[in-house]
Amino acid sequence: MGLEGDGKERNMKEMIEKCGGKERNMKEMIEKCGGYAIIDGGFATELERHGADLKDPLWSAKCLITSPHLVRRVHLDYLEAGANIIITASYQATIQGFEAKGLSREEGEGLLRRSVKLAVEARDIYYERCTKDQSYSKRPILVAASVGSYGAYLADGSEYRGDYGYAVTVETLKDFHRERVKILADSGADLIAFETIPNLLEAKAYAEVLEEECIEIPAWFSFSCKDESNVVSGDSILDCASIADSSTQIVAVGVNCTAPRFIHGLISSIKKVTSKPVLVYPNSGETYIAESSRWVKSSGVAEDDFVSYIGKWRDAGASIFGGCCRTTPNTIRGITQAIYQKPL
Repeated sequence: MGLEGDGKERNMKEMIEKCGGKERNMKEMIEKCGGYAIIDGGFATELERHGADLKDPLWSAKCLITSPHLVRRVHLDYLEAGANIIITASYQATIQGFEAKGLSREEGEGLLRRSVKLAVEARDIYYERCTKDQSYSKRPILVAASVGSYGAYLADGSEYRGDYGYAVTVETLKDFHRERVKILADSGADLIAFETIPNLLEAKAYAEVLEEECIEIPAWFSFSCKDESNVVSGDSILDCASIADSSTQIVAVGVNCTAPRFIHGLISSIKKVTSKPVLVYPNSGETYIAESSRWVKSSGVAEDDFVSYIGKWRDAGASIFGGCCRTTPNTIRGITQAIYQKPL
């Protein structure tokens, strides 16, 4: 028993040291970018702007099947706008969702890998342009494999409410996400982006899957919030961010798909419970109506107004910035200029 215990302790120590290195690497990457890093912006709305029809339960993941060239193009648009981190089109891509469309498990796994491959190809194309055209800015670029919530798979808007009902437990969510996380972690991505997390339950499930599967690449947690203190389910952002802080595999924690007016207070709350880098990529402030699959103006902000918040968020302690739903390459270009005080 003693020897077995010693072995477990050594393995845990090795994991902590390895994951501690990941967090240092993330901070070093941010420093190499100039002290701040830029995430890309809204993906599905950009696909639609390029002509994609996303009226489908697979949403943006549909384009992995029908129009991968558009996925690559949107990635490139954001790279040209200044992004250091591009997020894959796998937010709504799940094996279960692909099987519901009549695809085999193997085909679904292949599409998950394709989401990363397209982002890597876009980065390669961008770097090739840098060698041929001095007007292009060569900089560190990471590919983040997106993992959307269980609610995103349900396609009923529940990722904006965080209410899955009493039948859904941590074990339910772990079983749902496990294979997708393993595939994406082994697909060539630089990190995993757990996005639009709507409740404490799913954060716990993600953290346990990462630990149980000994996922080697780093990850971030990003929560969707309804005000300055709570995620959309009503769970405290302090409790949710604490889950991220306690996970050795998580290298950054923050907020996405949240109205800009709440971000400053949320950064302050997150900083109370973690010293990990804080990332923010809010939406435009509009509200998504699941029943009609449309966005309606509530407290929406224009792109110029959105960008005007950046200095306040930076001063509050955030170091990674981007946009979510309904933001565009112009938004990201504006954020880049605001952060670095120079045009691209």
